[in-house]
Amino acid sequence: MTATVIDGKAFAAKVRDKVAGHVARLKEEHGITPGLAVVLVGEDPASQVYVRSKGKMTVEVGMNSYEHKLDADTSEADLLALIDKLNNDKDVHGILVQLPLPKHLNEDLVINSIDPAKDVDGFHISNVGLLGTGQKSMVPCTPLGCLMMLRDHHGSLSGMDAVVIGRSNIVGKPMAQLLLGDSCTVTIAHSRTRDLPEVVRRADIVVAAVGRPEMVPGDWIKPGATVIDVGINRIERDGKNVLVGDCHYDSCADVAGAITPVPGGVGPMTIACLLANTVTACCRANALSEPEGLTA
Repeated sequence: MTATVIDGKAFAAKVRDKVAGHVARLKEEHGITPGLAVVLVGEDPASQVYVRSKGKMTVEVGMNSYEHKLDADTSEADLLALIDKLNNDKDVHGILVQLPLPKHLNEDLVINSIDPAKDVDGFHISNVGLLGTGQKSMVPCTPLGCLMMLRDHHGSLSGMDAVVIGRSNIVGKPMAQLLLGDSCTVTIAHSRTRDLPEVVRRADIVVAAVGRPEMVPGDWIKPGATVIDVGINRIERDGKNVLVGDCHYDSCADVAGAITPVPGGVGPMTIACLLANTVTACCRANALSEPEGLTA
């Protein structure tokens, strides 16, 4: 069996096209332009690349982009004051504080200072609670992207057996909640799960988000299962730096029915869903109908 490749790059482009269409309609019919504010503290190279990419794509879909770059030694009080200002800015519909923050800043305090309605990362404790109880919330971008791809590939997920490998607050736990919301039977597995291979082998859907290079081999995968690989790990191979997922791609692709590649799978969907969340937040803020197909 050779798995169908779920092309995240192409799917993300479709999501961005949908976002651009909704933005155009908001401008034309209501005179509203969604705005996304991104806050970067310090000069972490990877974070700088992410922020530039987010800003570029925000403008490309017709939204307003507001970038705030702060020195690494910015005080917590100054950062919280900026967030308070953005919370009260009616032109800003989404706020994202790029993580990780410098060590002298309390990430939980900072994230929970964002207005939950503008928390387009979906990390605020209020949004975590709303998602966990099946209520309307802002949904974390990476799990949302995974859900979109699964729905597109399968249609209904009802009754499917899903295993999420990884229990992080950013991916593992919200991914499990989203799959439960689509009526899957869900297991959250992790490094201490007993007989992990056997747990994974029973799954119709495997979402690997554990952060260990090529941890999941093909003989863990049920024939025909769908594998969503969230991992992005940089390793050295044959003297070169390469990106690999949490799954061993070749062996898993020989068994799975469908699989996301790394790179080019889940990664591109994260920014696409950030833009989708910003449009959703804008519509909610203005008591307008939410765009179909862009949220859970």
